[in-house]
Amino acid sequence: MSKLEKSDIKKVYWRNIFGLQWGWNYERMQGLGYSWVIMPALKKIYADDKAGMTKALKTSLGYFNTSQPMSHLIVGADMGMEEKSGIENDAAITGLKTGLMGPFAGVGDTIFLAIYRAIIFSIASYMALSGSAVGLIIPIIAGAVILWVRYKFTWIGYNQGTRLATDFAGRMKVLTDAASILGLTVVGALIPSVITYSLDFKYKVGKVTLNANDLMDQILPALAPLLIVMFSYWLLGKKKMNSTKLIFVLIALGMLLGNLKNIF
Repeated sequence: MSKLEKSDIKKVYWRNIFGLQWGWNYERMQGLGYSWVIMPALKKIYADDKAGMTKALKTSLGYFNTSQPMSHLIVGADMGMEEKSGIENDAAITGLKTGLMGPFAGVGDTIFLAIYRAIIFSIASYMALSGSAVGLIIPIIAGAVILWVRYKFTWIGYNQGTRLATDFAGRMKVLTDAASILGLTVVGALIPSVITYSLDFKYKVGKVTLNANDLMDQILPALAPLLIVMFSYWLLGKKKMNSTKLIFVLIALGMLLGNLKNIF
């Protein structure tokens, strides 16, 4: 495996600036963009390893979605780990991406979207309304600072990923298991926030009205979204089933469940 140079990491950085959102879709979200972003590093690392390159590409094409400024840390860590240990421990890389993308999304959206925009553009707008030309310059300076921060994030992630692959080389099995558990925990926690379906079915017995959704929540909060996810995973395991067909199945299921109150 070839060692990455500064120019390779810069290519990945600039691709991340402009291309992470390219090819965004409901199946893998930023997954296609992520693969394109990290491509220069993968070509260098697996220059003489066609099988490793194929496996690395499949891994990078997996589901990914986070705040774009914070994604530099994850991409950098991915490069560092693959440079040192290759793609044999793809579960550790996948677990790292899955485990960090959720928390980083919350942090990044808060700092780089809500706080940054509120402060910078409020100050700039106030100065511009007061007749000061400095109000036009402030967003440009702030934007340049953000680009510098994101560049530093890429190197911080790369250096930390290298440390993970070297310092924990003898304990990679533990790291892989921990990353997988973290990733599954994050994905499980996302279910009730991403899927907000509620079963609007009520059954009246005398003066008592039973709400199916309330009963299910008493058994287990967000049980309906959990059942939908489990049903989706079960279907995706079937032969000839893909995400596009699954969408139509879920649409039909939603129409059926949404009209249960009319059937009964």
